[in-house]
Amino acid sequence: MTRILDGIRVLEIANWLAAPAAAALLSDLGADVIKVEPHRGDPWRGYRAGDPVNYAFEQDNRGKRDIALDLSHPRSQEIVHKIAKSVDVFVTNLLPRRRRRFGVTYEDLKAINSRLIYVSFTGYGEKGPQYDRLGMDFGAFWSRSGIMNLMGWPGEPPILQRGGMGDHSTSLGLLAGVLGALYYRERTGEGQEVSGSLFGTGLWVIGADLQRTLVNGRDAVRRPYRHENESPITNWYQAKEGKWLILENPNPYPYWQRTCRALGLADLENVPEYSTVEGLLEHCVELNALFDKIFATKTRDEWAPLLNENEVIWAPIQNLKEVSEDPQAEAIGAFETLEHPEFGEYRTINFPVKFSATENGARGPAPETGQHTEEVLLEYGYSWDEIEGMKGEGVIP
Repeated sequence: MTRILDGIRVLEIANWLAAPAAAALLSDLGADVIKVEPHRGDPWRGYRAGDPVNYAFEQDNRGKRDIALDLSHPRSQEIVHKIAKSVDVFVTNLLPRRRRRFGVTYEDLKAINSRLIYVSFTGYGEKGPQYDRLGMDFGAFWSRSGIMNLMGWPGEPPILQRGGMGDHSTSLGLLAGVLGALYYRERTGEGQEVSGSLFGTGLWVIGADLQRTLVNGRDAVRRPYRHENESPITNWYQAKEGKWLILENPNPYPYWQRTCRALGLADLENVPEYSTVEGLLEHCVELNALFDKIFATKTRDEWAPLLNENEVIWAPIQNLKEVSEDPQAEAIGAFETLEHPEFGEYRTINFPVKFSATENGARGPAPETGQHTEEVLLEYGYSWDEIEGMKGEGVIP
């Protein structure tokens, strides 16, 4: 099968997570991605968390080719410009001041390739007083956007997110921007700049709360502990063996009746006080306490068929080991297996969207730093003598 981006070429000068992850998604769709790293490598490579290989780096850089360049050297900038002349997409998360220093601003590259789609990723955006400020997902996405302030119980410290949540959310937005720009170029022949930021993604992610604040001017507040003002049919409970599950039923009718039938509470199905959202909230303390006791009488696996048969909206609260073994994840092709040249086979997360007529997914592991330097330079017309000369000058390792 073909891939929808077969024939599209991408040049990436980026590090850490968000921009490289967007380029990895482009590779999953068939693009030929050339990643440029400094001689010492992308700093994200060094975070191995005790594993022999950084599998998170593998995810964000799979299927790419890699060249190592010293971008402070004029010869390296010449190489970047030569490649940029013929690619379709350029992806970078360099700070604006570094783009100017290395000659890779949008204006620099547009002058040599008017059809280029230039993807610019930053922490805080391309304009304003902080456009040139470093930002990572804990700060620019999680805390600056207001998400962190709303997480945790009232009166307790806010909760920190897991690493990469903002980066990977942003990578999907950048991918959408590239696909949109490619479609626009197909119609007009014109390239353009596509920009995204962690801060901007965070505002979109917290949009359900932020939208109300924009209209009514009132701040959102944290949710109190679940027994204090949460509907019993939109709550989470611990089963007999200690595992948890969550109910997520938006309206009393018909979900209150369905939940009562699943839990063996037929006598409560038609109580008038429980027929409205307001009624369930008014009686939530005693109802949640009742549900706690009932859910503790069976294991989660025992509750599953009862909830499913009565069409209650629910889900298990799984740990990642359970997620990795989830048969539903396997059924939707959420994981695939790649072969690492040094460490053998490993499973990875597949491209999250499926197409009926085209293939997608990881095409191979992440490259080593500079693994394809000579191969790429030869493709772009450099001779072996020139390559050896660049090694001597420190342009390439």
